[in-house]
Amino acid sequence: MFLLGSGVSDGAMKHLAARARKQFVVDVVSSEALTTSEIEGEILDRASVRSSLSVELGLAVSQNRAGPSERGVAAMMGDLLRSFASPLSHNTLQQWHRELLAGRLAGSELGCYRSDEAAMQVVSGPVNRRRVHFEAPPASRLEREMEQFVRWFNRTAPDGVSALPAITRAGVSHIYFESIHPFTDGNGRIGRAIAEKAMAQCLGRPTLVALAETILRRRKAYYGALENANKGNEITAWLRWFAGIAIEAQQRTTAHVEFLIEKTKLLDTLNGQLNTRQEKALLRVLREGPDGFRGGLSAGNYMTITDATPSTARRDLAGLVSKGALTRTGLRRYTRYHPTISTGPVLPVTVDPEGNISRG
Repeated sequence: MFLLGSGVSDGAMKHLAARARKQFVVDVVSSEALTTSEIEGEILDRASVRSSLSVELGLAVSQNRAGPSERGVAAMMGDLLRSFASPLSHNTLQQWHRELLAGRLAGSELGCYRSDEAAMQVVSGPVNRRRVHFEAPPASRLEREMEQFVRWFNRTAPDGVSALPAITRAGVSHIYFESIHPFTDGNGRIGRAIAEKAMAQCLGRPTLVALAETILRRRKAYYGALENANKGNEITAWLRWFAGIAIEAQQRTTAHVEFLIEKTKLLDTLNGQLNTRQEKALLRVLREGPDGFRGGLSAGNYMTITDATPSTARRDLAGLVSKGALTRTGLRRYTRYHPTISTGPVLPVTVDPEGNISRG
């Protein structure tokens, strides 16, 4: 199913012009950079991440004044994209850690596995009612554990002696790494990058799937699945859960590609028919992608985006509807406008114990 979906996504990509393909790569990877951070409760500046990533990928020569968090996650994602085929190494993991946590951890902790002998625990709740969700191996075992993990990862690559299917390898590598929890911080983001590297190596190209974005939509279930899998050596339930997420993420990416194709067709059809205000507003709405402008575009939104007066906004919006760019729903103050492009919603994907896939 995952390999079939990969072929569908590749086929759709071929319908994009070269510039649109580059735009798509930046869109997907910057979204992953933002959402993998948001899963950990860190909200980054979208424009700064996008600018930093464009520099990382050689698509721009300068960037906004991005903070260390934005530069760091962009550097990690850029390296993942460029060197997905390379074997995993301690140096790679430590480089990603230095990039992610630069300016936020002491220099002695950057790019280094844990050295504090105190127990590494993931806890929640007040001090008097602490709940321990997970306890990682002590620092004294990390060198051995991480050496075994790196060897396992490279052995299970497509050309390795114990090759595994893409989703299985990605799911196992993620839970394996998280169970070791080798760093004082950043393990979740690095673990998800490892999962993407595993899938990319099996596909022979960067996956460009919305893995972190999809996990963010299921964040509570994600942490619950990780916690349950860390309670023992049986990880079948985790692998089923992860497989559903990976397939759903791939379908979300395919929907994005299809949206870009339809967006290009729409803009070509409307070329020369819109005034400057209409074009600016339409591009702003389309920037939201397949999920659409949250709540729909209102006349008030239109005035904010374009600085139009109320009467001009009503006239412009009526023109966008008549030209087939937008559809109108609701009445009076509840009137909203939506792009005529529709790829349909991406439904949640689950895999049952028999391996059957269901949506919705």
